[in-house]
Amino acid sequence: MEHAGQIVDLYERRIYPGAIITQEDGTIVRIEERPNAPATYLMPGFVDAHVHIESSMLVPSQFAKLAVRHGTVATVSDPHEIANVLGKAGVYFMISDGETVPFKFYFGAPSCVPATPFETAGATIDVDDVCELLGDPRVRYLSEMMNFPGVVQGDPSILAKINAAIARGKPVDGHAPLLGGDELVTYVKAGIETDHECTSLVEAREKQQLGMKILIREGSAARNYAALAPLLSECPEDLMFCSDDKHPDELVRGHINTLAARAVADGYDLFDVLQAACLNPVAHYGLPVGCMRPGDPADFIRVHDLRTFKVAETWIDGALVATGQGATFSTREAEQPNQFNAVPISPRDIKLWAESETARVIVARDGELITDWDVAEIEDDDGTVSSNVDADLLKIVVINRYQPSRPAVALVRGFGLTSGAIASSVAHDSHNVVVVGVSDEAICKAANGVIQQQGGISVASAKGVEVLPLPVAGLMSTLSGEQVAASYEKLDGAAKALGSPLRAPFMTLSFMALLVIPYLKLSDKGLFDGSQFKFVRVFHASE
Repeated sequence: MEHAGQIVDLYERRIYPGAIITQEDGTIVRIEERPNAPATYLMPGFVDAHVHIESSMLVPSQFAKLAVRHGTVATVSDPHEIANVLGKAGVYFMISDGETVPFKFYFGAPSCVPATPFETAGATIDVDDVCELLGDPRVRYLSEMMNFPGVVQGDPSILAKINAAIARGKPVDGHAPLLGGDELVTYVKAGIETDHECTSLVEAREKQQLGMKILIREGSAARNYAALAPLLSECPEDLMFCSDDKHPDELVRGHINTLAARAVADGYDLFDVLQAACLNPVAHYGLPVGCMRPGDPADFIRVHDLRTFKVAETWIDGALVATGQGATFSTREAEQPNQFNAVPISPRDIKLWAESETARVIVARDGELITDWDVAEIEDDDGTVSSNVDADLLKIVVINRYQPSRPAVALVRGFGLTSGAIASSVAHDSHNVVVVGVSDEAICKAANGVIQQQGGISVASAKGVEVLPLPVAGLMSTLSGEQVAASYEKLDGAAKALGSPLRAPFMTLSFMALLVIPYLKLSDKGLFDGSQFKFVRVFHASE
């Protein structure tokens, strides 16, 4: 088969008229230079270098149908989220569902399940489990090593997981927000090769100079492109693009192509941008993804221009998988594995008894996984603390989804709700149920809406409770991307109608229990200081 157009050669860094010649087995035989060719551009497909498919709220097969329309041909996918719910079985579910569609998913072996001992998860993946997963040729790498204190302190089980990957010649992904100095040196020397948590140039440069590959992340909650983009002029060979967590409404609109377009619009060199977006992930992870060379799999895309990267065609292994109208392949009904044992709650379960006149407060940041912390004066009513809308001081509750237990309750700023509540069972990393609201009654309505569906996201308002069910591990739907995106957008709008100024209220909510990201977070076991890696009391904040 012949594909004619303007050839974008990322290795020779030139563009010329020509044709890609492929054979029936889906490989490229040769690329011919010709005097004339159509005005569209043929280039390697985009690769998301780090993504949790679960955060799209779509099973892999449905995720693929959206990704290919934006020219993505492969993802480096960490199944950490479902692993925290279902263990190894969750990883194998992701692999098997991904294999039902013509898309290149490359999954890793989750390194930190549970992510910490300070929360309740649904499963444990120990050293033997990691070794089993790494022994599967479909598992390409060790997923992000979030327990950086364990690495720095030389925890034998943590180092055993890292060494298991190194012994098998498989890369090791990092996760070390704000880590620097001697501790960072120790972390890198242990074998950690990448980091996607950089939020400043200073942090990224220090890590890059120590040999780490830096992933520029632009997801639905964490958006670090603006801070890190200058690296495209400094060290494009050490960069990759990733989304990390992408909600369905944004995935409908774009993927890595939108990040590439933004970088080109900002004046960065086209070939440097596409090296990060297309080539570097393939090289670093040793992926069997074609980069438009003879002998490669015929993985490439046809775009209308090299500014917007609007995709006309996506080809994977020589098969047309998407046109401008969308994916060309169909999906089959996915399984719905789950583990959800939470029971409905009532206002008496979430009473917050005042123990002093001040309290520690989580402060959510828009567009960041990192939270700040504050100290607030408390107004109590008969000895209990309620949300204070005027001060944007709201109750936040985390409910153990795996076994009945007393919910954890704390206070949060930044959500800006003036009425109602929002809840989600997408709550990194253990995916217990997290809720923020202006009253105990609203909090219970939102939480119970999720609990009754055994997973989902919800909004409780004066109109009632609206829920997007997520029956696969309480994380994903089996519906199409368009259906889930429409439902999500409706709930996103409803959350903003309650007063939230956040760009992505549910994505921000999902990180309020993420203990491995500083500073103050809430697990089902209590308030947690991620900078000191220890629990702290809600009250007696001056201690």
